[in-house]
Amino acid sequence: MQFELTSEILDSLKEAIDRKDTSYLKEMLHELYAPDIAIIFNQLDLEDAAYIYELLDDETAPAVLLELDNDRREEFLSTFSSKEIAEQLDNMESDDAADVIAELPEDIQEEVLSHLEDIEQASDIAELINYEDGTAGSLMAKELVSVYVFETVSQCIEEIRQQADDVDVMYAVYVLDNNDRLIGMLSLKKLIISHPLARIEEIYEPDIQYVKTNTSSEEVAEFMQKYDLVVLPVVDQLGRLVGRITVDDVMDVIKENVEENIQRMSGISDDVDSNDKLWRLSRARIPWLLVGMCGGIVGSRIIGTYEEQIKIHPEMAYFIPLIGAMGGNVGVQSSSIIVQGLANNTLLGVDIMPKLFKELGVGLINGIICSGLIWAYAFLIEDWQLAATVSTALMAVILCASFLGTFVPLTMNRFKINPALATGPFVTTLNDIIGISIYFLTGRILYSFF
Repeated sequence: MQFELTSEILDSLKEAIDRKDTSYLKEMLHELYAPDIAIIFNQLDLEDAAYIYELLDDETAPAVLLELDNDRREEFLSTFSSKEIAEQLDNMESDDAADVIAELPEDIQEEVLSHLEDIEQASDIAELINYEDGTAGSLMAKELVSVYVFETVSQCIEEIRQQADDVDVMYAVYVLDNNDRLIGMLSLKKLIISHPLARIEEIYEPDIQYVKTNTSSEEVAEFMQKYDLVVLPVVDQLGRLVGRITVDDVMDVIKENVEENIQRMSGISDDVDSNDKLWRLSRARIPWLLVGMCGGIVGSRIIGTYEEQIKIHPEMAYFIPLIGAMGGNVGVQSSSIIVQGLANNTLLGVDIMPKLFKELGVGLINGIICSGLIWAYAFLIEDWQLAATVSTALMAVILCASFLGTFVPLTMNRFKINPALATGPFVTTLNDIIGISIYFLTGRILYSFF
């Protein structure tokens, strides 16, 4: 059953902490998973969270530390000595330990590494934190099971027994040549059913997917998603096996990319969250707010140029909000579909023109329906001249917004600009300006014609 933190549970925990009821706290925490405990920690003050953390066992405590929000974990680690942090890292896999230690100042990192009892683990962590952030090297863990191609099955099984202590879940056994280069993988099923004296070179699978240490994390996520992989080996520039990436690491990358795109679509320029300081939050939002404000000023100036027309036909002012809203909505719909396609790679290498014509076709159908409805409404409340003006302008605005909503993100992607920006204030503001221009230009032409 999924855990849900209610105010009653939180209050009972705080009361137990106040009265130092360790037996109650241990009993309750024993029934929860690490992510559930992390949710509780995020809601407690630092002192209370630290008190509960001391009650956790050696296996649960590091797992909870990993599940905490980044800012919360940073606050938490600031209360630990270098030696205490090292004790937590001893019970983590190398990739998780590297993620934690990378958040510390460089001088503290060196102190923590010096306190690690396992010299091999310290070396692995030091290697991982030196990889550039956002690459396969920064995602991978060093713990894996590998055997040499010239070994026998019985030797291989013995090697697995020795290496398996460092690996929580054995996804695969990798096969190396004499120079530690990755040449294939070994099926556990084939290993079990093969003769003990059979050589690995006779039974291993040479076809294997892998990435290099400098491959971007986005490419790694796409690769694993495309080939439906739960684990992916990582090799260096010489083809030597140096680590492996598991699906849980990739899920974190996908989550970060989704959050980043949502922020871009909302007009937030930096990677922020609700726990950041006021100035950082404001600084991330203000650029596109200023773009929207400038667009509004331009729109107001356009309306100002048609002041005389509005004086003669004031009823045209009734539909200004409608034209702006419809243009913005249609543009965001079209651009969202395109951005989604670019994100999941279904539009890579696709010719732009067919996509433009398809969206224009959708816009035409929607335009006919919406224009017909607005014509009937305007005709009922005013006259046929206004109805013809508004419906004609709305049709043109919907078609234009469909075109821009498709063309802009595709063009941005072509020039290596994040296309998610196209679904936010950029397209909305652009469509508002163009929509108002089309509306009044249509009114001037049609009213003069009639």
